[in-house]
Amino acid sequence: MLGYMLAALAEGTGEQRSIRTAGTFVTEGSAMSSRTRDALLGIDELGERRYGAHRSHQINEDDVEWSDVILASEADHVRYVRSQFDDANAKTVQLVQFVRSAPIDLPFADQLAAVSELDPSPTFDVIDPAGGDQAVYDACASQLWDLAKAFALLVGEDPRS
Repeated sequence: MLGYMLAALAEGTGEQRSIRTAGTFVTEGSAMSSRTRDALLGIDELGERRYGAHRSHQINEDDVEWSDVILASEADHVRYVRSQFDDANAKTVQLVQFVRSAPIDLPFADQLAAVSELDPSPTFDVIDPAGGDQAVYDACASQLWDLAKAFALLVGEDPRS
């Protein structure tokens, strides 16, 4: 969900952002679930998206090398990525922890450096909606949308309200 949200925010401001999504425990090539799609469709500001084209992808070394930042929803995801990929430590952070802890008066690289030094914590987890009903997916999407807008503000985008 977060990848679509960050892409929509970047498009809305005309900023050039390259966004790649990957998971920490996925079945490679699986389609987006109908509950995830419906939760995204419930956020009007995302506009028209091709959700049916999405296929899940397991994070790999190429993704880590390519990325400037890896945003994770849960502490366990941060720990997994950092333990699997040597180059990931300084650029893998929890989204909530970044939004709450990044120094607002510093450039992005310095914000990332500061937050990547923090220990990931379940306190900052966005709860995985897997297995929940549509209301759980909708709540997760709403939380991620708010976090995506906050992240965009911190890194210099001007998100749509």
